[in-house]
Amino acid sequence: MQLKANKLIIGITGGIGSGKTAATDQFAALGIEVIDADRLSREVVKPGSPALQAIAGHFGAGKILTEDGQLNRRALRQIIFTDHDAKKWLEQLLHPLIRQEIVLGLQNSQSPYTILASPLLLETDQQTLCSRILLIDAPEELQIRRTADRDQSDEASVRAIMQTQMPRHQRRSHADDIIVNDGTLEQLHQAVKDLHQTYLELAQ
Repeated sequence: MQLKANKLIIGITGGIGSGKTAATDQFAALGIEVIDADRLSREVVKPGSPALQAIAGHFGAGKILTEDGQLNRRALRQIIFTDHDAKKWLEQLLHPLIRQEIVLGLQNSQSPYTILASPLLLETDQQTLCSRILLIDAPEELQIRRTADRDQSDEASVRAIMQTQMPRHQRRSHADDIIVNDGTLEQLHQAVKDLHQTYLELAQ
């Protein structure tokens, strides 16, 4: 599936606790369609899907499914966190399926430009779908504090997750635009509004 060459697609990414969701919510409030890769990643493994059947067959239904047939995400995370081969197998199964759903969403978007929000934007070929990359950035200590407060988790757990993500300096080197989200929600919203005007001009 190919996208129209003149579609302006802004890829949004950022580390855990950086404020990606707050930023994309503001773009949505401004009338911009948001394609959420995280949401689509849940769609492709819903009960009855071929992907979920493949995962259950590979890892064992008793290990990986809840009593009502849903994917046990916590159990799956624990497996792939420590098993590189399992992680690679899962990515080879899911990434093409998620990309297919992303492309479909981007094709159907009717707003002046479209947001593709994905925590793995830079780690996958999803970035090739984008005209520009917007990084929602935050100092690492702030990322840790926000995530620990949000998820009721300890600092060590958050740091372990961050170790699996692309380093901050590397994300910054890939970005066309950066919002440093280290202030208030109002400041984040204003930064989004400013970029919104820039993107509207680029989309003309």
